Amino acid sequence: MIEILLSVIFFEMGLILIFVFKTPLRKLVIMGLDRVKRGQAPLVIKAVGSTIFVLMLSTLYSFFQIRNDEGAGELTPTDQILAARHLLDASLMGFSLFLALMIDRLHHYIRELRIRRKNMEAIKKQNRIIENGKTGSQDELKALAGQVTTLKERVTHLESDLDEKTKEASTAEANVDALKKQSEGFLFEYDRLLEENQNLRAQLQSSDRR
Repeated sequence: MIEILLSVIFFEMGLILIFVFKTPLRKLVIMGLDRVKRGQAPLVIKAVGSTIFVLMLSTLYSFFQIRNDEGAGELTPTDQILAARHLLDASLMGFSLFLALMIDRLHHYIRELRIRRKNMEAIKKQNRIIENGKTGSQDELKALAGQVTTLKERVTHLESDLDEKTKEASTAEANVDALKKQSEGFLFEYDRLLEENQNLRAQLQSSDRR
């Protein structure tokens, strides 16, 4: 389970890196996501995400159930390892869901940015037409002026939205780094507990032999 979740997380991190840097590969990934989001694919993705979320809640419940048993006495090394394993699984599942949400939002923001650039190009083209006097009548000039005003308002709105989304993306990136460090800490703790369990078993076997 841990190997699968780690593979999914590394794959999602790779997609995020592709989105961050402007390369030909990013265009291919965006086109692929555009096709994935058509038809019934979004429903399948939501179903998978809901399943992972439910599994994460179940794992957290198992972890707290083991921790609550501590009131009856100290936890055995096996229970400690199981608790650490449940906590690690829940953390990795939550991290993978968070990265999936980040990928979805980054894809949405990049599409909005592309639309904004197309609108800017249309505005520049219309401004050139107006300046060169290529319009045939005053009505057409008024219509183009109205379109320019509308597009400018839309560009202003998209710029404000882009600033907000950029701030959210920065916050999300900081959260990703924090979760990554937390996951590394859980892995280190799991290795330490496993080593302690092996040492305890070795001591028990040595005592039995004596």
